[in-house]
Amino acid sequence: MLKSFIMSKKAIVLLSGGLDSATSAAIAKKEGYETIALSFRYGQRHAKELEIAQKLAPKLGIEKHYIIDVNLSLWGGSSLTDDNLSIPQDGLKPDEIPSTYVPGRNTVFIAIALSLAEATQAEAIYLGINAVDYSGYPDCRPEYLQAFQQLANLSSKVGIEGNPPQLIAPLVTLSKVEIVKKAIKLGVPIDETWSCYQGDEIPCGICDSCRIRDQALLQAGYVQ
Repeated sequence: MLKSFIMSKKAIVLLSGGLDSATSAAIAKKEGYETIALSFRYGQRHAKELEIAQKLAPKLGIEKHYIIDVNLSLWGGSSLTDDNLSIPQDGLKPDEIPSTYVPGRNTVFIAIALSLAEATQAEAIYLGINAVDYSGYPDCRPEYLQAFQQLANLSSKVGIEGNPPQLIAPLVTLSKVEIVKKAIKLGVPIDETWSCYQGDEIPCGICDSCRIRDQALLQAGYVQ
C-alpha cells in the first residue's frame, strides 16, 4: 500500500529575541510554516538578546536554530556596536536616523537568510521590521524590501527557476500597540522577550526601545 506524503512548507524567521521578531515567527507558524530560526552575533553590545532568542525558539515551536557570527562592530558606526557611542534615551526624532541604526545590518542578515532559505528549500523569510523602525531606519522601508525581493529573484538558482524565497514582513505597517495586541492573540510569551538596548539583568526602562515597548504595552492593556 502506497503512503502519501505531504511536504511541509518551510520559512526562515529572523529571531533577535525581541517582541517583534517573536511575533513575526508566531505568525509564520500560524500560517502553516515549518520554521527555522536565524540569529546573529553581529558585535552587539551584549549577548542578552541571543540568550533570550535561544530560550524563545522552542517555545515558539522552532526546532532548528542557527546563530551566525558576523562581526559588524569591527568598523562600528552604531551605538549598538560601538561602546564609544551613547545609547539614545531622548526618544525618536522625526526625519532623523537614530544612532542605533547599524550600517548594512539588514542587508547582511537578509542575504544570509536567502542563502539558508535556498539551501533548506524554504519558501519564505519572515522579518520582524515594523512601522516604528520605518520612521528612522532606511533598511526597514517597504521600498527596501521590494528592491531586495528583486535581488532575491535574480541572485539564486531558485529565483532563476521562478521560485525565489518571498520576503515577508507581516508587521511593517503596524504600530507598536497593534503588534502587542497581535502578540497577545498569538500567545507569544511577551514577558520573556527582550527589547532593551542594554544587557543588564532587567530592562533599563529608559532607552528608546524600552520606552516604545513599555508605552505600547500600556496602551494595549497588557498587564505584566
